[in-house]
Amino acid sequence: MGTDKAMIPIDGEPMISRIVSALAEAGLEPIRISVSSPDDVEVYGSSIDEGFDVEWVLDSRPFSGPIEAIEEALLDPQFQEIEFLQLAPVDYPWVSAELFKSLRNEIGESDSLIMPFDGEKPHPLLALVRPETIRKMLRNGDRRPLHRQFKEVRHSLLMEDPRVLRNVNRPEDLN
Repeated sequence: MGTDKAMIPIDGEPMISRIVSALAEAGLEPIRISVSSPDDVEVYGSSIDEGFDVEWVLDSRPFSGPIEAIEEALLDPQFQEIEFLQLAPVDYPWVSAELFKSLRNEIGESDSLIMPFDGEKPHPLLALVRPETIRKMLRNGDRRPLHRQFKEVRHSLLMEDPRVLRNVNRPEDLN
């Protein structure tokens, strides 16, 4: 992208702020944001409403990826008793609180996770996951991409409007 995706404005609001607002509106606070450097806290924090309950976590291995950030969250003692872990990367700026609420309402009792589905593909980085599912993967040393691992466990898919699930990876994705 040539710039920090978190700070790219969509309708005048940085992508990170849009995601945090959607999570907060869905009642998913505290919101834990994994950052690669202490400077990120200042930069990102300046774009997020101060009224939100945000916890900043410095990656122990900067730029290591989502599996490591999830692992760090699950090793934190305060996350030992949570029922679900909502994943939400910054580069899905059109997601809404309604999506996060729907995931919570639709996960089956026997499902390890639920992922939004756009009619063509699932979106594992927006999954609602039972923490034990991830812990088991980590205990087994599985470091494959989440989209591969998540297909192998009992899961549900939630149909969602593809426009909501647009992922920003290239400048043309902003159009």
